[in-house]
Amino acid sequence: MAETRFQFLPAEDRRDALRVAQEKGTYRAFLLEKDVWVVATLRALFDAPFGRDLVFKGGTSLSKAYGVIQRFSEDVDITYDIRAFAPDLVAGSGEEALPPTRSQEQRWTRAIRGRLAEWVEKETRPIIERSLAEGGFSARVRAEAEELYVSYDPLFEDYAFIRPEVKVEFGARSTGEPRAVRRVWCDAAGFLPELLFPDACPSVMLAERTFWEKATAVHVYCRQERRRGARLSRHWHDLARLDDAGVADRACADRTLALSVARHKAMFFPEKDAAGARIDYEAASSGGLQLVPTGSTFDVLADDYGRMVADGMLLGTVESFERLIERCAGIEARANRPEDDSERAP
Repeated sequence: MAETRFQFLPAEDRRDALRVAQEKGTYRAFLLEKDVWVVATLRALFDAPFGRDLVFKGGTSLSKAYGVIQRFSEDVDITYDIRAFAPDLVAGSGEEALPPTRSQEQRWTRAIRGRLAEWVEKETRPIIERSLAEGGFSARVRAEAEELYVSYDPLFEDYAFIRPEVKVEFGARSTGEPRAVRRVWCDAAGFLPELLFPDACPSVMLAERTFWEKATAVHVYCRQERRRGARLSRHWHDLARLDDAGVADRACADRTLALSVARHKAMFFPEKDAAGARIDYEAASSGGLQLVPTGSTFDVLADDYGRMVADGMLLGTVESFERLIERCAGIEARANRPEDDSERAP
């Protein structure tokens, strides 16, 4: 049984170990190093006194907790269950914990952002810093509003597109439901059984809800015809991988879940399209979803995707961006198909 903890090895030995893992696997050594920090940060978060009320979500959860996306996902998205974080605000608001009016939403948002920034700085930062240090991880931890940054001295110089720090982005305007506890491991662990790597057991948003979170975000991007795409092409890649895993079809069949996400986004994240009209999330979740970008936005995303491929963030056979969009067009068509109760019951 392995007894040597990776983080307690001398720097040169850690560097050599990750190079061995790189040769046996598909990720570059500097990505494997950052992954160790991602998992160590997750462990510190979910071992904290407030950990039971946190929910791990987003692309990194799809990679680490579900293994359904084939790309390196570097940052951590966390929801603090609004029912635990702001019980005074949500009292009497129902199962979805939504404000009754737009003016109430604005009041909730102002209150939550202020409380969250204070909580990240005064409570979370010192706890995470201490937990990492006690686990043998020497890091610089700083808070910036609702975000926490865990910076470390990298073992390698070729980080390029990737930063030697883990960004944890907190939110507290959702319940995070539905969720389940999942165990996560470091990617290098499977290639180096003689070493002990950190692991974690976070409560994780179900992949079906994450599908609708991502699909509606892509819908907004397409309707706004944006001309910036830095780090955004990953969402299209994730949708295709969710489709490969069967998650997309299950999510599309669950209209109750789709409309729940739509109501939440309509209340907390209202957006306008390129013509200035309000984006209708419920329509997007009920037959009007757009996942295929048009015009110059396609080229912007294609360039971003090329950078992601060049930095080795994708595993296995890498499809072209054109093929990726074809896959998303298929998902769009199925999501927009009229519901047939005999074939698509939730």
